[in-house]
Amino acid sequence: MHATLHAVTERIKQRSQTRRQRYLDQLSRAWDQGPQRGSLSCSNLAHGMAGCGKADKDALSGAEARNLAIVTAYNDMLSAHKPYETYPEQLRAAARARGAVAQVAGAVPAMCDGVTQGQDGMDLSLFSRDVIALSTAVGLSHNMFDGALCLGICDKIVPGLLIGGLAFGHLPIIFVPAGPMPSGLPNKEKAQVREAHAAGQVGRDALLAAESAAYHAPGTCTFYGTANSNQMLLEFMGLQLPGGSFINPEDPLRPALTDAAVEHLISLVEAQNPAHGLGHMLDARAVVNGIVGLLATGGSTNHTIHLVAIAAAAGLEISWSDMAELSKVVPLLARVYPNGAADVNAFHHAGGLPFMIRELLAAGLLHEDVQTVVGPGLSRFATTPVLTGDRLSWAPAPDRSGDYAVLRKAADPFQAEGGIALVEGDLGRAVVKVSAVAPEHRSITAPARVFTSQDAFVAAYQAGALEGDFVAVLSFQGPVARGMPELHQLTPYLAVLQDRGAKVALVTDGRMSGASGKVLAALHLSPEAAAGGAIAKIRDGDLITVDAENGLLSVDADLESRPAAALDLSSEHAGMGRELFSAFRTGVGPAESGACLFPPAGAH
Repeated sequence: MHATLHAVTERIKQRSQTRRQRYLDQLSRAWDQGPQRGSLSCSNLAHGMAGCGKADKDALSGAEARNLAIVTAYNDMLSAHKPYETYPEQLRAAARARGAVAQVAGAVPAMCDGVTQGQDGMDLSLFSRDVIALSTAVGLSHNMFDGALCLGICDKIVPGLLIGGLAFGHLPIIFVPAGPMPSGLPNKEKAQVREAHAAGQVGRDALLAAESAAYHAPGTCTFYGTANSNQMLLEFMGLQLPGGSFINPEDPLRPALTDAAVEHLISLVEAQNPAHGLGHMLDARAVVNGIVGLLATGGSTNHTIHLVAIAAAAGLEISWSDMAELSKVVPLLARVYPNGAADVNAFHHAGGLPFMIRELLAAGLLHEDVQTVVGPGLSRFATTPVLTGDRLSWAPAPDRSGDYAVLRKAADPFQAEGGIALVEGDLGRAVVKVSAVAPEHRSITAPARVFTSQDAFVAAYQAGALEGDFVAVLSFQGPVARGMPELHQLTPYLAVLQDRGAKVALVTDGRMSGASGKVLAALHLSPEAAAGGAIAKIRDGDLITVDAENGLLSVDADLESRPAAALDLSSEHAGMGRELFSAFRTGVGPAESGACLFPPAGAH
């Protein structure tokens, strides 16, 4: 095992010792009580199975049949979740075939950030994660279940399902993916059309045609954003079946893997082993494995927030410093858009996650000794599923990458360090997705141009007022201010300016997520402007340094003598449902602590 991997893991264990033990004690009490189906009153039980068919009612009336909860994020708005429309019936049939029952315990909201980018609804996006966690808990609170199947893929959905599921961490829980859509218009070409539109070279019709050719079918979007980073994390943490994340919805392997998820869950339940509960599986080693996967793939910066919140729900305390220390020793093994030209389908065909897990295990950069949903040992995930007739099996990951421009061995990586860097200084702490930024663009010292909205930035661009080198500072975008929206409206404009030869960068207390592109962006700046952060004191012309290579974020100005800027956001807190989330804005924690509403598990 690499010394840094060991040191970071042990430090997490040590600082989390009290919280983690309290959390595990909570799981032990829930385990000892067991599912209460057998002790429910006749009225309670009758209500719980009233919607079932006779065979399922007969099974639930006895004490032997296993009852599996289905928590689904199906809706028609998310292409990634559209395939889930038919999953409950398939899961119920698979359970019946094995003498068990499966019930949809509840549904969780699942908004599409692709629809709400630049719109008022984006202010609800990050908060939807905690709504999903609450909704998961509501579904499982009926206490009739021996285990759970979670159907979720996209940005806030998987983290929310994990946080909610960890409150029921005594239960075995398996995640069931649906796979990415087939490749459409290549992501690089889509980005070129976006930049041409931002430059005024093509109209809206051409832009819509390009976007529709890229996002064209049921399945996950094919770029390596937060949704596909979620799927990577679930495999690296051993919480869904090996090698299945990036198999397309129409592939015959897909339904075979879905049936197999039921089979594995029933096996976990019938083993009657507390170690098979989600809360036990998701220990410090599994979380560190997830961080390593994020760094090695150049994954979404959103997970510098989500992973902190997920770990806290399991009684574990991790930090951006842990991620930065691991990033110094974890090599970047993948080039998938936006940090390369290929999409996730090409990545999968090149060897994908099984190849990468095998490489990182061999390099001593992953914990092998973890419990997973398919048994002990992460090496089980260095395998790829194979369907022979109707028989599903797993074969060893390929020895060689199928495309050296997309996926490489640990001994010959794209870069020696991971895809995410921490920058810090007198402005606070922020994260940078360096994997998508060319080395010559990873450091800048330039005057600030301060904005408090994306629209103001775009207006300045369209008026020709953004000339020369500058650092765009977008403040009052944090969770307290307005729910920490993603800021992709800026991306094409900054890219155009950089392509014209200007040195540009972005500093913000907002997010840009997994689609962070080729422009240097210091994201999630903490503390945020609305919570007294120094970013609220920056003025136009202040000289700002963002140096991702050396981890520096500073301003050459006397901030202490300045008052912080104030911004009346009352008009931003109403409409499109935002007035319903006032308690969230009041109660949310800082980005570096996971931007979460909930106290860490075991904190009290």
